[in-house]
Amino acid sequence: MSLIFFVYICIMKRIQRILSVFLFATAIATGASGEKIVILHTNDTHSDIDSSKGGIGGILPRKAIVDSIRGAEKNVLLVDAGDMVQGTLYFNLYRGDVEYPLFNMMGYDVRILGNHEFDNGLEELARHWRGVKADALSANYDFSDTPVKGIFKPYTIKKIGGKKIGFVGININPARLISGQNYEGVNFADPIETANRVAAELKHKKGCDLVVAVTHIGYDAEGTNLPTDPDLARSSRDIDIIIGGHSHTFVDPAKPEKTPYLIPNAEGRDVLVVQTGKSGRNLGYIKIDTDKPGAANYVYAPIPVTDRFEKYDSRMVEFLQPYKAKVDSINNRRIGYSSMAMENMRRTGAYPNWAADFALWMGNHIADSLRMEKPDFPEVEIGFMNVGGIRQPMSEGVITQGEMEATFPFSNDLEIIRIKGSEFIATMEKAAAKGGEGVSRDIRVVTNPDGNVSVLYRNEPMDPEKEYTVCTISYLSQGNDGYEQMANHEKLWVDSDKVSKRILEYIEILDRNGLAVDADSRDRFIFRR
Repeated sequence: MSLIFFVYICIMKRIQRILSVFLFATAIATGASGEKIVILHTNDTHSDIDSSKGGIGGILPRKAIVDSIRGAEKNVLLVDAGDMVQGTLYFNLYRGDVEYPLFNMMGYDVRILGNHEFDNGLEELARHWRGVKADALSANYDFSDTPVKGIFKPYTIKKIGGKKIGFVGININPARLISGQNYEGVNFADPIETANRVAAELKHKKGCDLVVAVTHIGYDAEGTNLPTDPDLARSSRDIDIIIGGHSHTFVDPAKPEKTPYLIPNAEGRDVLVVQTGKSGRNLGYIKIDTDKPGAANYVYAPIPVTDRFEKYDSRMVEFLQPYKAKVDSINNRRIGYSSMAMENMRRTGAYPNWAADFALWMGNHIADSLRMEKPDFPEVEIGFMNVGGIRQPMSEGVITQGEMEATFPFSNDLEIIRIKGSEFIATMEKAAAKGGEGVSRDIRVVTNPDGNVSVLYRNEPMDPEKEYTVCTISYLSQGNDGYEQMANHEKLWVDSDKVSKRILEYIEILDRNGLAVDADSRDRFIFRR
């Protein structure tokens, strides 16, 4: 055994608790002849700073893994594909003042925006991103007429391992995804056209050996017609790697039949397309041997992030401590009890039903109060909630304040609106195309084998000419999430409190009356084959 090979094995043994068996075996197989470049990547952290109850994820374990790899490898770059914020109390309480400093301490080299970085508006976005130490990229957002002007650049070139690697940042269409006032003045350009144009410039004019598109457009379209990372790969000629985010897809190299990670481009060459899921549960690892070009020769191995370490970065621990103390105190405050576990990742079933039934109950609770001054205020007939607004599952057992505020983190309010049946039917057709949403107990949406969608209200076909009274959230009543028809309504009432506060009140009312949270788990979107 050569000395070089022996040293290489020793290094790998130092980090074998971090790297998977697959990665270890592949790394040895590549030998030690050529220059190696490692790209580590993350996406959709969503303010999951702490490890979960099961010891999964967490910013401190992530830093420990990154530090170990930086110690074992010579040429390492760290990249993030957006949606760093929104999803836990850290963002609700501190508006990014925790996440942005911690990401700076992580030592990212390249970062792009997700859609949730816009959640507190452009002034807040600019305030935080002026302090970002990584190269901030966005090639297809034009911020010239906004407070964000001058912060982002379309691409950057990193010289590492004797090679030039070009990175281009690509973002999603904000229309009907981000609340309009939060991106006012931002001009959007087509992501695929922009990515390919900039990639050609990087490859042929700037002399880059590799071009990496860092994107926040999604691995799949999630029921929309928006372009995806696989679409970009198939259309490209000069992109070698796509590091993605937004759809929370775990691109598993062990299951290429489910999530292909080598996708032929327009000229038949493979593009490596990767994404690590969400909430910091995995750290993406790409190893490139500069002597062996081509995506098929790259080592791609997501590394599970767990709390298996004895020591963490002391600077990060010290910084986090006062914020964590307040978060923990709210997380531990009991407000109720759930008789069942509810999964937030399903588009139909218990949790979407519960959320919509809550909206219906709260809408009628408010309507009862309003009738003291307006005796003719109508009954609320329908509750409608989007699954994307339910950010965490609910476990059976004690429910805490922090759990619910993290589950419904967005600054939405409840609204009671009057909408024509034809507009609601069109909304339900789009919801069915996505696989479902949260609709209240009197609604059934039936998709027939021929693709036609029927909407039933109280077991009768919904009347397209009649007006219905609906309680929903402001995000949906504005026509966001692709539901443009919802914006065609008459507004009857707007809440002054966030929906999370109303949900806390509801659960506490149940608890005071000795009732547990419970839900109808039957699908209200029915897909007949």
